[in-house]
Amino acid sequence: MISRILEEKIKSLAKASPIIALMGPRQSGKTTLVRSIFNKYPYVTFEDFGIKSLADEDPKGFLLNYKNGVILDEVQKVPKLFSYIQTISDERNKPGQFILTGSQNFLLQEKISQSLAGRVVLLKLLPLSLAELKNDKYKFVDMEEAVFKGFYPRLYSQKIAPIDWYPSYIQTYVERDVRQIKNITDLTTFQKFLKLCAGRIGQLLNLSSLANECGINHNTAKSWISVLEASFMIFLLQPHHKNFNKRIVKMPKLYFCDTGIACSLLGIEEKKQLATHYLRGGLFENLVISEIVKNRSNKGLESNCFFWRDKSGREIDCLIERADKLIPIEIKASKTVSKEYFNNLIYWNSISGNDSKNSFVVYGGDETIKSSFGSFVNWQNVSSILN
Repeated sequence: MISRILEEKIKSLAKASPIIALMGPRQSGKTTLVRSIFNKYPYVTFEDFGIKSLADEDPKGFLLNYKNGVILDEVQKVPKLFSYIQTISDERNKPGQFILTGSQNFLLQEKISQSLAGRVVLLKLLPLSLAELKNDKYKFVDMEEAVFKGFYPRLYSQKIAPIDWYPSYIQTYVERDVRQIKNITDLTTFQKFLKLCAGRIGQLLNLSSLANECGINHNTAKSWISVLEASFMIFLLQPHHKNFNKRIVKMPKLYFCDTGIACSLLGIEEKKQLATHYLRGGLFENLVISEIVKNRSNKGLESNCFFWRDKSGREIDCLIERADKLIPIEIKASKTVSKEYFNNLIYWNSISGNDSKNSFVVYGGDETIKSSFGSFVNWQNVSSILN
């Protein structure tokens, strides 16, 4: 098992909170992690139809079987359990009683969020991060390998080829997870919609354009984007609200939680195809942005990552919001360095008052280089900016 950074946070919180909910995409390593940490707890999965039926029929009686802690896997499949989890945890008043996992954001469901409000600590486990793989002594040959292979644990623990693993993963996701969140009957059109999203990585989310190209209406497109978010297939990067007296765009940008899935949806079958692919830059940007998001989620924190773009098209790919400052980051897939990569950063610094020492270009090369305009940071060391 590859060591996960989130482990220490889970252990710490389980000493204080009665309910820990760990969510994330299917196969991101949630079950492996919680079974390792809470190895004396019984493990119950609601993927098993018989167990699911028992819990549905008598949820309170089912839970009373587990008096010294339990792991409930894919718990969102039995919504009736949540109110009883609340009642039992209140009665026992002990930390670490219920460890819940799910491959969808079940707290988006209003009834469930009301049942667990104030009692649950919500954490996200995304696929492996560069830092976790580095700690495990794994070294990528180049950034194309990282983008193409993606970061799902099974690809590293079992050495499965991405081209063999991702298509079946996507098919399972569409046929099972999507139906659980929303009863979408036209799965063929939904798959087309998913592929169209992959073709828009790093772009502003234009629901009307997506709807027109897919042959669906605007409200359906909006609903399907929510499904993709809730199941951790995509995430939306919001624009930063501070405009420095310039008109800024208000639409979010679209990214996938894992670049390997995006490559599969785009029909990329080997990493060398990335060299000339029209989305090479967008996929690399996706890799870096998702690494920044993982850095926060692995600490049990919400994302503090935004982007900035004004109406003239000037853009900062990523703004890290800290209590005392903003850290601007530009992302370039090139493996060589150029002063021109700092042009937008120089402009943004001039209107924001930011110090050039806090300006960074993350690029596809191997060196970290300081200049008078800011620092070039190689893509495998993104965490050095964040930490």
